[in-house]
Amino acid sequence: MARSSLSRRDLHVLEKMKDPEANSMAAVMVDNNLPKDPNITDTSVYERVSQKEREIVLAIQQLEMELAGLRPSTSTQPTNDYRRCIDDLGQLIQENPRYASARNNRAQALRRLYGDTMILPGQLDRKAVISNASEDEISQAALTTLSDLDEAISLLTPKSSFAPISPTTGNTLSQAHTQRAAIYYMTSKSVQSDVTISLGGRKEEKWSKLDFESAASRDFALGGRYGNEIAKALAVSTNPTAKLCGQIVREAMKKEYGPAFAQ
Repeated sequence: MARSSLSRRDLHVLEKMKDPEANSMAAVMVDNNLPKDPNITDTSVYERVSQKEREIVLAIQQLEMELAGLRPSTSTQPTNDYRRCIDDLGQLIQENPRYASARNNRAQALRRLYGDTMILPGQLDRKAVISNASEDEISQAALTTLSDLDEAISLLTPKSSFAPISPTTGNTLSQAHTQRAAIYYMTSKSVQSDVTISLGGRKEEKWSKLDFESAASRDFALGGRYGNEIAKALAVSTNPTAKLCGQIVREAMKKEYGPAFAQ
């Protein structure tokens, strides 16, 4: 049998089947002249707030180096120092509730302390810094983390898909979507049908494994749209619809083109 080749149109259709949410017309428009944060347009105010945030983030980075053994420890209880940094971010957020970057960074610090399975009661994440926190403490951390990411995304997402954003806004949006995706994805890998999730009445309490997986894929896709290439790749691999469609298409193409397609 002569080897068959696929046309450009066939390849395009296959690509859309692999990633049904892909849309080449939805490219993000970036404008370097826009304010770094659309909600803090006064340059002097932004510089003051962002400088305070940088100081807190630097303190967290130094703690991370100590925990990794890359620098001498300056504290006998680094987890307590970590908590104080999170409290400092909380104070910054209280003073500037519409500053999305601080919310994104607090969410990242909470994920580091309690792990990406924090939604699930009794589910220990071996990568978490704290391994002996109470269920109430972890549940509150999960609620704060998801609320921070929701609010950061809400504050920065443009009203129109064609509205331009600043590079800084795009970077924070990419991080926030990717962080939320990571939590949803890790939850989907570990959630059991008989587990009771308590998140203050949030929608995730009623989600199934498939719901978490689908939400993770959507957030990975948006993280990729705003610039995270790893998130973009994960969006396809975690998309339950894309995986099913891809499997169906592969089987159909094997029947149509024979062994040549497998090559």
